[in-house]
Amino acid sequence: MSNSPTLTVLNLRNNSLEGLINLNCSAMVKLATLGLGGNRFSGPIPDNLHSCQALSTIGLSRNKFTGQIPESFKNFHSLSYFSLSNTRTSNISSALKIFQHCENLSTLIFTSNFHGEQLPADPTLHFKKLNVLIIANCRLRGSIPQWLSRSSQLKLLDLSWNHLDGTIPSWFGDFKFLFYLDLSNNSFSGKIPRRITELRSLTDMDVSLEKSPMDFPFSLKRNVSLSGLQYNQLMSLPPTLDLSYNKLSGSILPEFGNLKKLRYLDLKFNNLSGPIPSTLAGLRNLEALDFSHNKLSGTIPSSLESLSFLSKFNVAYNQLHGKIPSGGQFSTFPSSSFVGNIDLCGDDYTNIICAKHESSNIPREATHQSQRDESFTNGIIVGVAFGFVFVFGASLFPEILRYAGPMKRLRTH
Repeated sequence: MSNSPTLTVLNLRNNSLEGLINLNCSAMVKLATLGLGGNRFSGPIPDNLHSCQALSTIGLSRNKFTGQIPESFKNFHSLSYFSLSNTRTSNISSALKIFQHCENLSTLIFTSNFHGEQLPADPTLHFKKLNVLIIANCRLRGSIPQWLSRSSQLKLLDLSWNHLDGTIPSWFGDFKFLFYLDLSNNSFSGKIPRRITELRSLTDMDVSLEKSPMDFPFSLKRNVSLSGLQYNQLMSLPPTLDLSYNKLSGSILPEFGNLKKLRYLDLKFNNLSGPIPSTLAGLRNLEALDFSHNKLSGTIPSSLESLSFLSKFNVAYNQLHGKIPSGGQFSTFPSSSFVGNIDLCGDDYTNIICAKHESSNIPREATHQSQRDESFTNGIIVGVAFGFVFVFGASLFPEILRYAGPMKRLRTH
């Protein structure tokens, strides 16, 4: 089989295969898709894969590969999709330097690798065609590098579940096509840059990931506050902004209301203060909003009653007061969405009890850890951090990205 000149797709995913990989790429001249995820392959990643001249899609996730990305991958001109999640690969600096030479690379997924390394700040790095970059759950140190600003075609960026710090750069607003941004579970500080509210793909453009000849389906399991919603196709990923579990300060910008394409807005567990802007009523496609565990004050704007698609709403553990809106979707939200506020009450007929009768004395840090653990158990991304795996025929590469327990934060099926 490994010498077949007519083979175009080789799918061996989700078996118990082990040992080294040995393909005769000089003979497999038509091989375009290689799916080896979910096995026990070990040793180094084969350095001759670039010799498969038609090979464009590779999935090697959930194996026992060790070592580094082969230097020979610099010559991988046909490669467009590469997924290497949950292996034992090291040296992210070398990997990125190598993959920048793959001129047709559009998707790069490195979930749960390079543990504890430094995210490189090499100013020479450049990925001109990259649409999807996922480097999640790697415990990487450092800050968001300037070289990312030149990846102008980015549509999806997931750097969640790392140890990154510093501020969120304002040049995110320059990304014309970015519609999915997950920076959650890091240590970013400072204010949310105003320019992030100018993302064209979230204001006035319809952007999605390009459909491949055989799409890459997978399910996205949101965290506990946005649970119960799954998306079975990469093409249907919802426009998302997730900055939760950081150290962000300042106010929630009124300009967030301009992001009318946005469907998920998650800012929980930060140090945000000030009022909830009434302009958020402009988020007419919003399905889930979580501002819990901040220092927000004032009232909940009644204008939010107009958000007809809103199915998840959480402002628990802030400093809000006044009457909880009762119109629109608000009558469907549980009392747990409002607890921990000093003087926040709802009408009896809404089945939302007065939040001032709930205990608001839970220590912030203890609750933060509890919520993190619950998020692990219930699953967080995309990895999107996300990882993608292979399914062939009607659905290719169904890699489910799911954040599980502390020893396996992101879990694929």
